[in-house]
Amino acid sequence: MRKKIIIGFAVVIAIVLAFTFFGSSDKDKSAPQYAKVQQGKFEILVNVTGELKAQNSEDIMAPTELRGRSFRISEVKIQDLIPEGTVVDSGAYVATLDRSALSNQLKSTEDELEKSQQAYLKVQLDTTLQLRELRNNLINLKFDMEEKQIVLEQSKYEPPATQRQAQINLDKSEREYKQASHNYNLKKEQAEASMKEVAINLERQKRERQDMLDVLSKFVIRAPKPGMVIYYREWSGSKRKVGSSVSPWDLTVATLPDLSIMNSKTYVNEIDISKVKKNQSVRLTVDAFPEKKFTGEVVEVANIGEQLPNTDAKVFEVIIRVNEYDPILRPSMTTGNQIITNVYDSVMYIPLEALHADDSVSYVYTKKGKKQVVVTGEMNENYIIVENGLTVDDEIYISMPEKPEKFDLVGEELIPILKEKAEKKRMEEERIRKEQEVAIKNKADAQKMMMQMPAGGAIVIKGDKPATETKKSDRGERKRENK
Repeated sequence: MRKKIIIGFAVVIAIVLAFTFFGSSDKDKSAPQYAKVQQGKFEILVNVTGELKAQNSEDIMAPTELRGRSFRISEVKIQDLIPEGTVVDSGAYVATLDRSALSNQLKSTEDELEKSQQAYLKVQLDTTLQLRELRNNLINLKFDMEEKQIVLEQSKYEPPATQRQAQINLDKSEREYKQASHNYNLKKEQAEASMKEVAINLERQKRERQDMLDVLSKFVIRAPKPGMVIYYREWSGSKRKVGSSVSPWDLTVATLPDLSIMNSKTYVNEIDISKVKKNQSVRLTVDAFPEKKFTGEVVEVANIGEQLPNTDAKVFEVIIRVNEYDPILRPSMTTGNQIITNVYDSVMYIPLEALHADDSVSYVYTKKGKKQVVVTGEMNENYIIVENGLTVDDEIYISMPEKPEKFDLVGEELIPILKEKAEKKRMEEERIRKEQEVAIKNKADAQKMMMQMPAGGAIVIKGDKPATETKKSDRGERKRENK
């Protein structure tokens, strides 16, 4: 019996303890959380991720002769390239370009050169034989003319008819000689022109062959100065590597950055770009060395947005200069950038979770049981400024309280102020949007005008007369006035 009583007491105690434990736990879970309105320094930040790049660098380029007029190659592949990050001295080996495309073109040029040499020799021989024949003919005509002259001199004792016949024969011989001499000079000039044309073509092909040989000797690329080799990033965002193509319009294979001045290249979304301006301060961290802290400054903000690959969002490029020098900083390192767009010395602010909105009306729930309308200002990632409606140390609910319909609405006099601020914000956003549309249109018009520009570079506006026509018209008007 006593044993049963002890067991019964134990069960009751266990039930009481379990109820106490779970009941207090549920009570703690359902207990509302409050936050006090704080006052002090408030920073507006734009947090973005960037990539380190040297502000100044020297390009390691393929031979500039690939842009030459004597031959044309659309692209050359990189056959070999030293590892990125390799520190090299001036003149050290960097890369080798694939010679196959140019070698094939060189073989074709050499074949054409051999044909031109044969053609030059043939024209030279033909010209020599032709001019020799003409010179022999001239000599014979000269001898014939001298014979006719002797016959004429001997005919002075002959009848007049015989003398006249001798004179006519001499005249005909002299005319034939002059005509043959004139033809010889013409043939000589024609032969010289033919020889010159063949010689020019031959020299052009020799020059082209020599240019190709010179370029092939430069397909082993070396560093122009000491530094660390960084692979060149193409317009598509990918880095050049073994197998990448180098075109005559973009000959850069790699770069030698100046590591003393580093920039962080980042992209800011179209929602936050209006906050970012030149000369704003930045706090930077490097993902590879999170314990290191750096400062920076915004030095460039793009006016026109762009769409990054594989994304739908429009972003704007922003360049941030790193103020400090540290040898651990390397190009392509990822940085965390906190752009300080604005700083308020002494303002009230509350957590973002505590703020609620209904249309354009924002409000909070206070510990005093009120649904308080508030006028808010700028915000950062965690907090928002309260301009009106609360006082310092007021306690508010961090999340939606139970039975919010029981809270009395107060501060309705602030609603017109909220609507006015919302309208101003809408108009400002519309203004910025129109400015961006105009900038994009102006850029497109400029590109279109460049594509339509004549080869000479002169632009003739519709309805205007060219300068030459205007001058002719003016001269015509002056003539009529004089008459």
